[in-house]
Amino acid sequence: MGCERAYARSHPKIRGLITGIPKEPFCNLQCFLIATARQAPVIMEAMIELNIPGRGELRLNHLVTDVNGTLALDGILLDGVARRITSLRDRLEIHLLTADTHGGQAAIDERLNLRAVRIRAGNESAQKADYVRQLCPENVAAIGQGANDAQMLKESALGICVSSQEGVCVETLLAADLFMPDILAALELFEKPLRLIASLRK
Repeated sequence: MGCERAYARSHPKIRGLITGIPKEPFCNLQCFLIATARQAPVIMEAMIELNIPGRGELRLNHLVTDVNGTLALDGILLDGVARRITSLRDRLEIHLLTADTHGGQAAIDERLNLRAVRIRAGNESAQKADYVRQLCPENVAAIGQGANDAQMLKESALGICVSSQEGVCVETLLAADLFMPDILAALELFEKPLRLIASLRK
């Protein structure tokens, strides 16, 4: 199944159009939606779109992030994270992935008004990478710091590793496009995307 079809199936607003997706997939879902706009009312998804010298275009619809060690410490959401996440929801679709090591994810979900995807014990890195692949990795930014985040950072169009009091896995650091001093600085990149251009240009 192509990215366009998988994305359409996961979004109720456009699920009704899935049978109209051509056999030869368009360049991306955005092209498909533009082509079918006259057939049915469609609300375009939010997007951050950048043209980075030496790298090309970066189009982000999704932000996938680890929770414990990244957004939270010892199962408690870090100060300032809720406000940052809320401010990004009109620009990106937010996805939380967690093994819920500390058992506090229900409270975090309630505070963020999101529902995290629980990762099963065993093959956690592969599960996170598979989740990113289902979203179309060329439209995904991912944030993490633990060993089980390395593959999802590699799969994503933009992988960001953040410093944490839990530590940073060297494999994950090497898989990232950017390393940020903390999660608030990482989330602020999406509020001020010219910072991304400044760091990623070649």
